[in-house]
Amino acid sequence: MRSRTTARSTWISLIVTALLLAACNATAAPGSAVTATAIPEWFSMEMTDVRTGETFTMNDFSGKVVLIETIAQWCPNCLYQQGETRKMAEQLGNPEDLILLSMDVDSHEDEASLKKYAQDFGFGWRFVVGPLEVQRALGNLYNPEFLNPPLEPMLLIDRQGNAHQLPYGLKEVDQLQEILKPYLAQ
Repeated sequence: MRSRTTARSTWISLIVTALLLAACNATAAPGSAVTATAIPEWFSMEMTDVRTGETFTMNDFSGKVVLIETIAQWCPNCLYQQGETRKMAEQLGNPEDLILLSMDVDSHEDEASLKKYAQDFGFGWRFVVGPLEVQRALGNLYNPEFLNPPLEPMLLIDRQGNAHQLPYGLKEVDQLQEILKPYLAQ
């Protein structure tokens, strides 16, 4: 009798654990547009491009298309994706109305090391150490997995200020171009 009770308790514990883990892993559908009726607060938060020292906010890019990738310097997927992003921008002719932004979300990395990283790999777009308030906003508004660089999360902000989360995973040059072209054509 005792072994039946133990087995039942074990099964119930496993089922409850599985349900909790499934709930923790529930996410919004990648690729779905997140449209707000008001401009998100994080659009007005200052960030600093480590390459130039220039401060900016997302509001400064109103009317342009912005592609944001969260990164970490230790992440090989990030480095690969940045190479594909560079090729995509070059193939599109480096349009002035396309803003590329790599945001380092690793709390152990700093502006000096990120600047060296961008220089060493020859990346010519904006690199920022993501301010904690911006990281919290991204995780809360769009998806906590946005702060997990190896998943290769990217966020596209269209000319009207609407945010669109791109599918997770590495995106090849052709995929990036296909995603961006309709937004650049607007």
